[in-house]
Amino acid sequence: MQASNTPIWTPSASRLAGCHITAFTRLAQTAWNKPLPDYQSLWQASVDDPGRFWSLVWDYCGVIGDKGSVALEGGEDMLSARFFPEARLNYAENLLRRNDDSLAVVFRGEDKVERKLSWSELNQLVSRLQQAMRAAGIAAGDRVAGFMPNMPETLAAMLAAASLGAVWTSGSPDFGTDGALDRFGQTEPKLLLCPDGYWYNGKQVDIRAKMVHLAEHLPSVRQIVVVPYLSDGKAFAAAVPRAQTLDAFLAGLEAREVEFTRLPFNHPLLILYSSGTTGKPKCIVHGAGGTLLQHLKEHQLHADVHNGDHLFYFTTCGWMMWNWLVSGLASGAALMLFDGSPFADEGRVLWDYAAEHGFTHFGTSAKYIDSLRKTDIVPARDWQLPNLRALFSTGSPLVAESYDWVYANIKADLNLASISGGTDIVSCFALGAPSLPVYRGELQCRGLGMAVDIYDEQGRPVSQEKGELVCTRPFPSMPISFWNDKSGEKYRQAYFGRFAGIWCHGDYAELTAHNGVVIYGRSDAVLNPGGVRIGTAEIYRQVESFPEVLESLAVGQSWEDDERVVLFVKLRDGVKLDEDLTARLKAQIKNGASPRHVPARIVAVADIPKTVSGKIVELAVKNVIHGRPVNNVSALANPEALKLFENLKELGE
Repeated sequence: MQASNTPIWTPSASRLAGCHITAFTRLAQTAWNKPLPDYQSLWQASVDDPGRFWSLVWDYCGVIGDKGSVALEGGEDMLSARFFPEARLNYAENLLRRNDDSLAVVFRGEDKVERKLSWSELNQLVSRLQQAMRAAGIAAGDRVAGFMPNMPETLAAMLAAASLGAVWTSGSPDFGTDGALDRFGQTEPKLLLCPDGYWYNGKQVDIRAKMVHLAEHLPSVRQIVVVPYLSDGKAFAAAVPRAQTLDAFLAGLEAREVEFTRLPFNHPLLILYSSGTTGKPKCIVHGAGGTLLQHLKEHQLHADVHNGDHLFYFTTCGWMMWNWLVSGLASGAALMLFDGSPFADEGRVLWDYAAEHGFTHFGTSAKYIDSLRKTDIVPARDWQLPNLRALFSTGSPLVAESYDWVYANIKADLNLASISGGTDIVSCFALGAPSLPVYRGELQCRGLGMAVDIYDEQGRPVSQEKGELVCTRPFPSMPISFWNDKSGEKYRQAYFGRFAGIWCHGDYAELTAHNGVVIYGRSDAVLNPGGVRIGTAEIYRQVESFPEVLESLAVGQSWEDDERVVLFVKLRDGVKLDEDLTARLKAQIKNGASPRHVPARIVAVADIPKTVSGKIVELAVKNVIHGRPVNNVSALANPEALKLFENLKELGE
């Protein structure tokens, strides 16, 4: 990518003076007795001595627990490294560090429902759920599952499970039954929470038949708890085997002080699921201490979340960003929860919410921002957003033009942070920093404590060249295991199979002259026409600047002993892919990227297949056009879209 040398945003002196990373840098200079004049020097020190760095994060962020005397054991080998092997803590205790009448949670279900909880009310709900779970036989190591909307009861159930040392795992109720069974069937929860339905785009969605099917096919589940959302849930619970309402589950239990079981640093906290389409989802086990410490670092040092801030991320409970969001309680933030369509109420719903509740941090996906660009919604014109300091984007690369749009149409003084990591690490490898300038098209920096580099095909580090994103030193939020991977072989192959002893993440990326990062897409979806590697994001950036194009997807098609690029486009209603539009698309790609990027075929389709977390699935489409099976169709939100790519006459020419 052609780097810009002019930042699109630079933090003010007052913002620099008040941000966490400035205070942390001063503390590090004193503690380590060395000058740290800029972010790059702090980052270098953090990766040179990970144990020392993460120990200081523990202290600065005020982790509640016993740290022990050893910060990192076996740090020379990523696979055998252990952070804080003597530590004892409880994740929920760190999130519920307040118990007063100030605001802890706001919940909106589209424009239909709004509720608020104070810190004391949240503690009370967690206490009653903890007692009920204990009475139901839930103990340390048992799995508790939420098939739930992003609502306060989901948060409270996760905290109650964590307080006992149980393992939380969740999915969104818009998953199909196969998708839910592929996940929960592997991890075998004892207790399952679900709603009595949910709102989406102004309509009530009935999941009764789905829950009956799950109850019949999940023998590990002893009890299903129905959380009221659309009504009181009684009729729903009566129709589902082994189900009772939340009120019945909590009956007779009075709130008292929450009890916290302190456990080892690597005690399992979460099981998250990969969203790939090459087999059943991987069940990725994350530890309590690593998740907590990494999120505290990212929230405070990178996102500059302060006590009393209003933290929002548009996410479902099936995406790791939900887990990232809820950890914001540990930094004293009030969580702004939302469930439903971001385009409900003619697209106004999120911005009404942001203005009325004074969001300080607004998190979303790159796809949402790109979709907003193609509407007439202008937040800066129609809403007052005086408190908004940061906007986060993830899920796919944020194109440079979207940076321009955000600053022109949302807010000029804003830390726009494109962030990238994943379910595998429940956090980020590259992200933002409130102390750094923003360059269009770039992630601001590599994360503190994350020894991120870019390797070429031979495993050599490169700068200002495209290659594989790797991490060369251990970090606390590495998964502790895959579920039911007793030998650890699947784990090793997933991350350490490409370069010996080095985490290879599967992203095609570049380290810029500013020590920022550009993500070009998944490296397993990289195009290779004529032996030249091309990131799909480079094509999407050019194509999706067209107002006629709603979404696009590019794959490589095997053709005449080589590979040719095929571009699929989903067009706005009423638009036809004629010769003129095809020529303009090819000219834009040629001039904006390179002649190598120009697709051999451009094909209009009615829909683009995506995972339930909104990511387009190049590999699944590539398999379909080559007549190969797609194994994990349940990972898709719209699996019927795959049919659109079968036997296309345009691909036989």
